Amino acid sequence: MVRRVVAALLVPVTWSPPGVALDKWRAALAEDVIDLLARLSAASPAIACVPADRELAEEIAWPGMRVWEVPSATIRPVFSAAVEDGFDQAAIVAADAPDVPGMILGKLLQPLDAKTLAVAPGGPGGGALGVAARLPLASWVGDVGLDEATAQMLRRGAPQPGEVTTTAAWRRLRGAEELASLDMGLEGWDNTRAVLGG
Repeated sequence: MVRRVVAALLVPVTWSPPGVALDKWRAALAEDVIDLLARLSAASPAIACVPADRELAEEIAWPGMRVWEVPSATIRPVFSAAVEDGFDQAAIVAADAPDVPGMILGKLLQPLDAKTLAVAPGGPGGGALGVAARLPLASWVGDVGLDEATAQMLRRGAPQPGEVTTTAAWRRLRGAEELASLDMGLEGWDNTRAVLGG
């Protein structure tokens, strides 16, 4: 049986809504992503963080949830941690997309039976929502952060361009434009909603 993991990467957050402290905003976004991962049935959840974010990771982790401390908030160290924990496939998701549907994460993992990498674009802000890979990670895969990662970038080292596929996009909350696109009528993302006063 294929062992899968989806890891929320505590990416840097440089913007928060007016009147909301940046650390409080970042924690709410991440906690909502973690809550979603904890409920996935087809993959184990995990949190990946740099040493400076270890305290936040421990605060928002569910009991028994893996917390991987990595030297940089980039994809290769997180995939390496997944290999060390015995996983066959892994997806890394930015922890600033609190309302991402579970279906989007499922689509990120789906192509890995035939592809080496799958990339979910991160919406109008660019970069990636997430990157998924078959493990162990192919040597040609570059080490990039989710803010910069694109399918085109990751194809550059591939022996065949078809080794990297693009899946459904979902925007991350990195500015006022993305915040305005939140649908208050949808369930979930309770922590972010609470911080916004909704």
